[in-house]
Amino acid sequence: MPVKLTETETELIFSIMRDLSGAFDHCEVRRRVGQKMLDLLKADYFASYVWDDAEQRFVSCVQINMSEDNLRRYESYFQFHDPITPTLQKRKKATPVSEVMRHDRLVKTEFYNDFLKQDGLCYGMDFFAYDRGDNIGDLRIWRGANREDFTPRDARIVDAVGPSLVNALVRARSSTQQSPSLRFAHIADDLGLTVREAEVADLLITGLSDDELCAKLGFSKPTLRSHIASIFRKSGLNRRTQLAPFLAEKNHHL
Repeated sequence: MPVKLTETETELIFSIMRDLSGAFDHCEVRRRVGQKMLDLLKADYFASYVWDDAEQRFVSCVQINMSEDNLRRYESYFQFHDPITPTLQKRKKATPVSEVMRHDRLVKTEFYNDFLKQDGLCYGMDFFAYDRGDNIGDLRIWRGANREDFTPRDARIVDAVGPSLVNALVRARSSTQQSPSLRFAHIADDLGLTVREAEVADLLITGLSDDELCAKLGFSKPTLRSHIASIFRKSGLNRRTQLAPFLAEKNHHL
């Protein structure tokens, strides 16, 4: 059944699709989609992991509005005592948590009271992305107790984005495997870059906007632009798009 979208929902989905066509790394793809999914679904909390089949555990966390300490407890203990995620992980579609465990049962579990409730998570929905049978990333979207549970309509909206998310994660993973292992931090001395300039150069390759770079680095825009001008002067480059090929060429001659 087609989902009728409001104008705001339509704009957010178009924005997600634009992000999913961008050249972002695996973590950044999940973070961008997660932030917009919170807006789209009127949700409050987001976490995303990648399944490590060799280790039989979830790794590579991306989170929004959750505490790092609580997530470390999940990674060290609660993921191995999780009554819902193994079932959700087997599903190839977005699924509200209440479809695999009734909410009145969930709230009686250790998982809820000692993990979920600690950050205010109450109603959840998960989507697991698969590539040829491999779980390559997930979306874990949660609402607080002051909201209502997710609906089948919410799940259909996430499912509509699902194929594009899978493609973006596959591209990001492939790019990581093929990209040079060399970073500007490794050749900073050769180029005369400061530690901060090398950090900026390595982040520029990820495709972050100036606003995102400033937020991540704690810079003002004039400071950021000053660093970028210095990077270009010292490297002999003049465009951001030249940074990745420059590193690839350096890596080729190692």
